[in-house]
Amino acid sequence: MRLRHTILLMTQELALDAVIRHRIRGLRLARGWSLDALAARCYLSPSTLSRIETGHRRIALDQLVPIAKALDTTLDQLVESGEEEDVVIRPEPDHMRGMTTWLLSSERTLHGVTVAKMRITAERPTGADQMGVHPGREWFTVLSGTARLQLGERTILVEAGHAAEFSTMVPHSIGAHDGTVEILTIFDRDGERAHLHAGEERS
Repeated sequence: MRLRHTILLMTQELALDAVIRHRIRGLRLARGWSLDALAARCYLSPSTLSRIETGHRRIALDQLVPIAKALDTTLDQLVESGEEEDVVIRPEPDHMRGMTTWLLSSERTLHGVTVAKMRITAERPTGADQMGVHPGREWFTVLSGTARLQLGERTILVEAGHAAEFSTMVPHSIGAHDGTVEILTIFDRDGERAHLHAGEERS
């Protein structure tokens, strides 16, 4: 029994080791970096990095830390197994006056991006006092209906199948035009705080 348990642990360790190597190579290639380019960023020799990626060298913790930093990820994300991860997201609706929001990302990504679906009706309050300003940019696409984007002094109608992207340093609000509208939107940290938690901060 003990031998079987030891073999199982060794098998799991080897499997995770292979996943880590695959992630390092995949992230490097996704950035268009050569072995030399990544090696220079994490202060390893290209030959050492090559042996790590191909499995000809055992991965040491003191090597993983600079590699993770160079690849703009975390050590936890680099070594997590992911086997037990539930990849299906089951969003719960969050209701505010005239708007229902479903968060479609289970957690913030490394760069703080949140994906959400919104259903907006004519009951949502409009007016200059509803327009927000915050750092960054915002993007949304209209799934159904027509969105009314108030961007400073401009009123822009965005129809189903179209998208909008704009600087959020301009006072802005999104409403429904002539019926209910559903949009898919992407927020950065500032946008999430401004749009999804505004009610919490005021309460």
